[in-house]
Amino acid sequence: MGWSTMRLSRLFVVTVALAASSTAWAQSPKYEGVGRPATDDEIKALDISIGPAGKEYPPGQGTAKQGAPVYAAKCAVCHGPTGEEGGVLGPRIVGKVGTRGGIQAWPFPTTIFDFIQRAMPRFNEGTLTHDQVYALTAFLLNRAGIIKEDDVMNANTMRELQMPNRNGFVPSDLAAIGDFKARGCRLGHCPGPDPAAAPKAK
Repeated sequence: MGWSTMRLSRLFVVTVALAASSTAWAQSPKYEGVGRPATDDEIKALDISIGPAGKEYPPGQGTAKQGAPVYAAKCAVCHGPTGEEGGVLGPRIVGKVGTRGGIQAWPFPTTIFDFIQRAMPRFNEGTLTHDQVYALTAFLLNRAGIIKEDDVMNANTMRELQMPNRNGFVPSDLAAIGDFKARGCRLGHCPGPDPAAAPKAK
């Protein structure tokens, strides 16, 4: 048997084996009576995603002042006393005021709230109240120089808040996407508007 014939023979065997497997999968029995439909409460407990528009923000509110003790108790051990330091278990969260390091580079405040609500504190995820999440979000926004210490963060103010780098990922003029020079892009980073020009939360 020649080399070409052996190769075709092996290919035929593989094809037949795949076809047989597909037939077996298609004929697999349908399992009935296994599990149960999720309850409304179970679905609600998992349905916590918050999109960029912030339509899904839950009720609650908080300020940076209220968030400071919560951060000290639940976050500082991993992220450092102010969020600028980082540590072995957690990265730096906040960059220097006026820079685009840390959360200052994120385009939407929903990302901050959603991540805290979903994944923090480490090993105790989902234990924070909505008020605590709002307060922690306010604390980080204040540390980043984006809001004032007494600014109240709630569903309305969070939706109104414009992050400093909101337009740093896609230019407002979509025709300028490919003009890296005009956008001031360097090494894959395309800066947005001046952080000082971003409107503050009311």
